[in-house]
Amino acid sequence: MSTAAKRLLLVEDDPTLGVTLKERLINEGYFVRWASTAQDARAAFQDKDPWDIVVFDVGLPDGSGFELAAEWKNKAPFLFVTALSDAEHRLRGFELGAEEYIPKPFHLKELLIRVRHVLENHARRRTVHAAGFEVDLDSLTVKNPAGEIERPAAKDFQVLALLIEKAPKVLTRDDILDAVWSADHLGNQRTVDNAVVRLRGLFPGINPIRSVRGVGYQWLGGDES
Repeated sequence: MSTAAKRLLLVEDDPTLGVTLKERLINEGYFVRWASTAQDARAAFQDKDPWDIVVFDVGLPDGSGFELAAEWKNKAPFLFVTALSDAEHRLRGFELGAEEYIPKPFHLKELLIRVRHVLENHARRRTVHAAGFEVDLDSLTVKNPAGEIERPAAKDFQVLALLIEKAPKVLTRDDILDAVWSADHLGNQRTVDNAVVRLRGLFPGINPIRSVRGVGYQWLGGDES
């Protein structure tokens, strides 16, 4: 797997381990931002470019990796690397949605392999995250932050998948009509508008589909309106 474009957020307060992990991950081809405090991590959460994976330590000088993971809300896969290796802490980590829970001390090669496997698994699943929501392009479902799963109508999901796959391109209504309805020649531009209205209803609290006046629609994937 090529990691050239993979963005990794490393949250680790130990300066020696942080430097070691950052340098090794960069050498493996990742783009790495290292946050040594919870405050730094929260600032990184707001980065304009999305993170592909996050590695959390639990014990931080100004907070907890568990708290950060709860705030992160599965916007991208994450794992814990921590000295807190008892069953209670491990279970809490997995309940928060962690893909892996690696106790310290650990072999650096093991971390690299687990990070790669998590990314590969998510790539195969073809899931897209937006502010705690998860769109699964294979199972044709949308999961909200509470874990509830919605199954849009087939044509609506085709519109959603098309917008996601073509992002950040703005698609005209005719683009969408041709791609989704061309086979049966049904629908008009209002058909597209109505589908977008229904799709937006699957994402309460955010608006991941932007309207471009006089043109069409664009998938943003965040909480922009």
